[in-house]
Amino acid sequence: MQADGGDSPAQGPDGHSKSPRWLERVKTWDSEFSVTKGLTVVTVLTGFLGGYFQYLNAYDEKVSAQAKDDMAAATATFVEISNAFAQAQLLQQLIYFDLRDVLNEKSDDADKAMSTRNARDIFPDYLKARNLLRQNKDVLARKAEIYVDWASDLNRDPAAARPLDADPLSEVLLGNYNFNCDSPVNLPHFGNPAAKREPPRTSKDPETSKKDVCVPAKKEVADKKEKEDLKESEENSAVRLCARDDDGNIVASHPVTINWLSARHQVLTMHYCFEVGHRTIETARVWAASTSDISEERKAKFLDKEEMKRAKSRLDSEVVRLDAFMSLAMSQLERIRVKYRPVGFVCHIPLVRDAIGLFSNRCTPIRTAVSESG
Repeated sequence: MQADGGDSPAQGPDGHSKSPRWLERVKTWDSEFSVTKGLTVVTVLTGFLGGYFQYLNAYDEKVSAQAKDDMAAATATFVEISNAFAQAQLLQQLIYFDLRDVLNEKSDDADKAMSTRNARDIFPDYLKARNLLRQNKDVLARKAEIYVDWASDLNRDPAAARPLDADPLSEVLLGNYNFNCDSPVNLPHFGNPAAKREPPRTSKDPETSKKDVCVPAKKEVADKKEKEDLKESEENSAVRLCARDDDGNIVASHPVTINWLSARHQVLTMHYCFEVGHRTIETARVWAASTSDISEERKAKFLDKEEMKRAKSRLDSEVVRLDAFMSLAMSQLERIRVKYRPVGFVCHIPLVRDAIGLFSNRCTPIRTAVSESG
């Protein structure tokens, strides 16, 4: 027999010693806790990494699809606008220079007959091209804005709240402000890339703004100010447009900025100046549209040296504007490529990518919206 109060462990029915109940519970809890802990870590890590890389793959697929769509739309818009203006401008020039050749004293009868037949054959095509351009000009300008300007803006968030009338420039406004297509200041300038997003300097005071921003009426002062404006427009890729009367004097109105880095602005000014050229070749159009000769008065006006110089300058300016638009569009296409260029390896490391996203969007070529209101 064992003495009462002994420290020998209790024995079970099979004769083996039996541990205290509380110790058995501790062992059981420890075992269960260890297994559960191990399974939780493995499961969480596997689920996290699997979901993370699945998200990256889906994200990259969306980026590739969006890049392809944006490039296709921008390229199609570039080609559509360029072809429409190139065709209309070419026919406009041909009609004018055909009449010039006919009225040239050095041209023989065969040359005159050929030029006359050519002008009258292409005149219906010119009317058709011009009417289509007039019909679609606003749509072309908006397509240039959507598929070229917006698509190439690296910092544009589509969900950001912005006023719908933030850009007031229109062809009607160009007409109301008497936009001068002949002025060198009003030809497209791309200038210094470091200053391309800077707007022209303006004053808050309307009177000061009218005096400082716009060219004064006096010619001796205007010539100097026009050179200063030309230099500034070259640096800032923009020009200030102020309302003027028919004599060129500034009238009280808020100046508007034409940004030559905007494809929409270029399309609007291109068409406006094309219509100016259309009115300039009125005599040539009348001649090409009829089967009879033009009056001596029209001939004398057409052959005036100043008129011929002005007409040629306007037709040449149209070519310059189209070339500037094409240069801008190609540059913006490259910006779209930059916008969707592949990210580096560091942008695919879990948590590192998200940490970079806190202060830079280099790992996220597509800006995602937080909410519909931005």
